[in-house]
Amino acid sequence: MDSDHQPASGPTIQRIPLQRSGRRLSFEARLRMLFWLFGTPGMVLCWWLLYANAVDPIVTGILLAFYLLLWAFLASIAMEQITRPLQTLTNVVAALREDDYSFRARGARREDAIGDLAIEINALANMLQSQRAGALEAIALVERVVDSMQSPVMAFDPDGRLKLLNTAAEHVFGLEIRTALGRTAQELGLERFSGAADEDLLTMDTSAQPGRWMVKRTGFRLHGIPHQLLVLADVSSALREEERLAWKRLIRVLGHEINNSLTPIKSIAASLRGQLRPGISAADLEDFDRGLEVIEDRSESLNRFLQAYRQLMGLPAPRLAPVEINSLLQRVAKLETRLRVRVIDGEECVIQADADQLQQALINLVRNATEAALGPEAENAATASVSIAWRRVDDEVTISILDNGPGLSNASNLFVPFYTTKPTGTGIGLVLAQQIAEGHAGAVRLANRTDGVTGCVAEVRLPAGTAERAGLPQMAANSANKF
Repeated sequence: MDSDHQPASGPTIQRIPLQRSGRRLSFEARLRMLFWLFGTPGMVLCWWLLYANAVDPIVTGILLAFYLLLWAFLASIAMEQITRPLQTLTNVVAALREDDYSFRARGARREDAIGDLAIEINALANMLQSQRAGALEAIALVERVVDSMQSPVMAFDPDGRLKLLNTAAEHVFGLEIRTALGRTAQELGLERFSGAADEDLLTMDTSAQPGRWMVKRTGFRLHGIPHQLLVLADVSSALREEERLAWKRLIRVLGHEINNSLTPIKSIAASLRGQLRPGISAADLEDFDRGLEVIEDRSESLNRFLQAYRQLMGLPAPRLAPVEINSLLQRVAKLETRLRVRVIDGEECVIQADADQLQQALINLVRNATEAALGPEAENAATASVSIAWRRVDDEVTISILDNGPGLSNASNLFVPFYTTKPTGTGIGLVLAQQIAEGHAGAVRLANRTDGVTGCVAEVRLPAGTAERAGLPQMAANSANKF
């Protein structure tokens, strides 16, 4: 029997089977020919005996015809006994080739050539069926794991066509798996990712989930064809935490040095004010008094500024408890007195959160929205509008704060501590809101409105469904069951 042979090293040698000339008889035809050849000596012997005993030719012909019919009947029975098991085994092997493992050869037994072959084929079928079931279970497990991952996972073939897309990638890039698979990275706007190197850092500002992503790239083969597997890791929170720690260290040093200067400045200013003598002219006294007042005011303002940043960097971990979204937003809206904040009712929703921290974050966002809508010196008080809405999608609750102000002009510095565009701002409102949201495993996002109205929308995204998983009191569970 010819077979392929590949040595351990060196060029591959393939043994090519010889071409046979002419048409070869089938196995059944050759077997039938052998049966007739085996029966020929008996027929010749029968004819010779009849001829030697001078039997009537008609009787001789009848006897020879009977012999032929009997031999043909016995040959057909023998053929059936040989070919039927082989056909059965052929059907079993064909079914295995088509990945159908339901066929088995029955009646197989040892100490029998055909029986031994049938037993071995059945054993092979059982082994292949077990391996097939294991492979399907492994594939199902891999698909379940990939689909449940929070990190986007994609795979591209050598032509740059998308071959794998999990649910997280659909959400991040705004794609649908039924329409995205088979399209090129250029058509889907993913060429930056398909061409990125391993451990590259990429920034996305226009996706459904903006942030900074690290690309993990590796290769694999599917049906012998090399593919590229990309896994994206959101490192925005980690980078912001490192940034926060850096600011914290900086503020600790600055606070120490500034306090060392502020304390004697305030003390000296107060002492000088108390030592003013009556002989000083009114004009000099007024200038002197105004200067000391400025020194005291600016020292006090700088101290409050520094304490605010210390409070930001020392935010404690949230104490989670059931919080009803509607009542929380109603309280936040009532705290804004400069204009009426409209709360758009949504479905009842209870989440796990620190009510005090979450309320503070929403107060900061509503205050920013109000100041943007009113404009400088409340010149747009008649037309200013701020509204709060919320919605639940799958396992996420999104609280949206909308205003009709001028919108965002520079979004790159929104969450940078110390950065503010307001004359009296401290630059910690958005940073504090972001830190509180991230402490609840959520996020804060600001963008210009896209509903045809000028203004900005601030979104606070928080995980939902934690009440059911955490075994909260029955009140929270009942509220969650209404969804």
